[in-house]
Amino acid sequence: MQRPHIIGVAGGSGSGKTHFAKELQQRLGDAHCAIIYQDNYYIDQSAKFDGDGGSVNFDHPSSLDFTMLASGLRTLKSGGTLQIPIYDFCTHSRKKETLLGEPKKVIIVDGILILHSDEVRAELDEMIFFDTPEELRFQRRFNRDVHERGRTPEGVKKQFELQVRPMHDQFVEPSKDHAHLIVKDLGDYSIALKQIAERLTNRLIATV
Repeated sequence: MQRPHIIGVAGGSGSGKTHFAKELQQRLGDAHCAIIYQDNYYIDQSAKFDGDGGSVNFDHPSSLDFTMLASGLRTLKSGGTLQIPIYDFCTHSRKKETLLGEPKKVIIVDGILILHSDEVRAELDEMIFFDTPEELRFQRRFNRDVHERGRTPEGVKKQFELQVRPMHDQFVEPSKDHAHLIVKDLGDYSIALKQIAERLTNRLIATV
């Protein structure tokens, strides 16, 4: 089996990166492409969590186990399978259950801070960054967290002001300097999706 081609898809929260990753996987097909999410690799925060919009900073690199993620990517590169942790956002700890990660032809790694991590970046063959205006990113995050995750509008706003924005400016935004491709979400999204899907299909998936 050929070594997996690993693509990092980064950008701020609400930038469109996860939607892009899912659409790319859909075009390539589940049999050939899998997604690994940064969010699965949060460390246990149960002892520190003090409420919605509280002191636990989920947007700081220290909240994530990048060493474990990088090790998992190396396992996939060598043809092995891995047990992907599942983070429980209700208890703020890892579940006992895990997800199976398999070495498919294309592995997409999705997360706001994956290009910040030297360890993870070293395992990526291709890096894409979604450069999306803050106003749009906030509105998307607000709608998702309030309507889909049951959070309070006040907690979402407080978290964005105290954590999301400063962490984006300090860690996420500078990491785009490592990207091979920067996508302006409002203009380049469809073009980038089509071109990347076609390139990967022709180069990796169509080959025997």
